[in-house]
Amino acid sequence: MPEHAKITKELTIGELSERSGVSASALRFYERQGLIDSRRTTGNQRRYHRTTLRRVAFIRAAQSVGMPLECVGYVLGMLPPDAELTRDFWVGVSEYWKQEVNNRIAKMERMRDRFTECIGCGCLSFEQCTLVNPNDVLAEQGPGPRRLLAP
Repeated sequence: MPEHAKITKELTIGELSERSGVSASALRFYERQGLIDSRRTTGNQRRYHRTTLRRVAFIRAAQSVGMPLECVGYVLGMLPPDAELTRDFWVGVSEYWKQEVNNRIAKMERMRDRFTECIGCGCLSFEQCTLVNPNDVLAEQGPGPRRLLAP
């Protein structure tokens, strides 16, 4: 096999960036968040296992549908750092994310249905707040948009 055709098990950050289409700064961010791993050479350069390409593609796909990095990290944390992402992995992830997506849909529906009402922020700036939230009773439930966050 010619030297240039040799497939290495590791990629530099530049190679990973080029192959994945993700900037080096984003890759470093993913690494700080624990989403991907690298080893350091004696010269302190990052080297990524080839399986990281699929992890980065998985992260980007998840982000493109609005999945928070916290959720991505949770499912990637179920695998050893250099493990391949398999069909079985996707099946397990889809079950977990199905509930996450349903929760997000429910939250968006609440927001849609309550756009014109006070959302429980406690600001009392809308005239109808005295009717919807008399005496700021939602403040007793804690800060933030209580009706929007409610299950």
